[in-house]
Amino acid sequence: MRGRVEFREHADAETWAEAAATAIAYALGEALRERERARLLLSGGSTPAPVYRALSGMDIDWPRVDVALVDERWLMPDDPDANARLVRETLMQGPAAAASFQSLTRPGLSIEDAVHAANLHANQAADVVVLGMGEDGHTASLFPRMRGLDEAIASEQPYVAVDTAGCPGAGRFARRISLTPAGLAPAHARFLLIRGSSKRAVFERAVDGDNVRELPVRLAFTTPGAGLQVHWAP
Repeated sequence: MRGRVEFREHADAETWAEAAATAIAYALGEALRERERARLLLSGGSTPAPVYRALSGMDIDWPRVDVALVDERWLMPDDPDANARLVRETLMQGPAAAASFQSLTRPGLSIEDAVHAANLHANQAADVVVLGMGEDGHTASLFPRMRGLDEAIASEQPYVAVDTAGCPGAGRFARRISLTPAGLAPAHARFLLIRGSSKRAVFERAVDGDNVRELPVRLAFTTPGAGLQVHWAP
């Protein structure tokens, strides 16, 4: 599986953020040269925020970009812990404010209705997907040995509702919406943003095996389609 992974090591956080943002911008530019619109899926968490800030100022035809999420906790978009809020406050600024942003949750929608709406939006397949990884090896909202993990992995729908109850890495947010391998597969470019020695060790272990129930991040490079570009810094 190492042949499907390009690992880029950066000396510090500033270099990492700029290099990752540049790589994502290039991938979006490639998509826009081939199609009228490009679809960018972003992950939440604290790690990618500097990359999103760097990306927001890059020379991209932002009015032709649709931004959506890899996953979301069952929270409203303006909640402080929502991935939607992170993306709005970091990426959807300056030039990037001209992009269209689609949150996975909206007031008045049940989680089932929200998943249905997400799958309708995903009829426009993702072009670029930016993933993260927890120290437990989860990616998106697919956690190790999560209840329903096999069904989520096998789903033909781009998004599913998941229950992460009992998964330590999920914290207090059990109900979530997550991208599936079916939603990842069409993307022309996949990125994984990680930092720190512990996450690097987890990822190194991931590429030496293929059990996705143990480390769901393996789906990032075992799912058919594009290879995975990893950006890491201490």
